[in-house]
Amino acid sequence: MNAILSETIIIDDANRRILQLLQEDGRITNQELARRCGLSPATCFERVKRLRASGIVRQFTAILDPVALDRALMIFIEVLLDRTTDDVFAAFAAQVRDVPEVMECHMVAGGFDYLLKVRVSDMAAYRRFLGEILAAMPGVRETRTYAVLEEVKQSTALPI
Repeated sequence: MNAILSETIIIDDANRRILQLLQEDGRITNQELARRCGLSPATCFERVKRLRASGIVRQFTAILDPVALDRALMIFIEVLLDRTTDDVFAAFAAQVRDVPEVMECHMVAGGFDYLLKVRVSDMAAYRRFLGEILAAMPGVRETRTYAVLEEVKQSTALPI
C-alpha cells in the first residue's frame, strides 16, 4: 500500500480513489462515490468528511466556459518588478489579489518575478488591462505578454 501522510490523514488506496473521483466530479453523490470505491456509504462519508476537515479537499467549485462568458482570450504575462524587496513584493501581491481578470499569479525564480494568467474578452480588453491596471500596480517595471493561441491541455486535477 503506497500511502502519503498529510497531518493525521493517510492517503491509502481508498482515499486516493475518493480523491480521484471527486476531482472528476465534485457533485457525485455519496452513494455513487461509495459504490465506485467499494465502500459502505457511511465509511465513504466519514472519509470525505475527514479529507475536508484536514484541508486535503479545500473546496468544491464549478468550471465555467470562458468563451460563453466573454473571457475567451487567455494571456500569460511575465512581470518584472523594479525592486525585489519584501515591501514591493507585498504591495504587488496585495493589489493583484483584487484584480478579477487575473486567474493565477505565481512568484517565480528566474529572469522575472511573477507569472500571471489573465482572462479577458479580446486584445482591446487586454490592452486596457495592461495600460490601466497592470502598469499602475506597485513596482511593475517591465512585462512580457504571451497570448494563448490554443489550449492543448487544461486540467485542475492533481495526479495522485
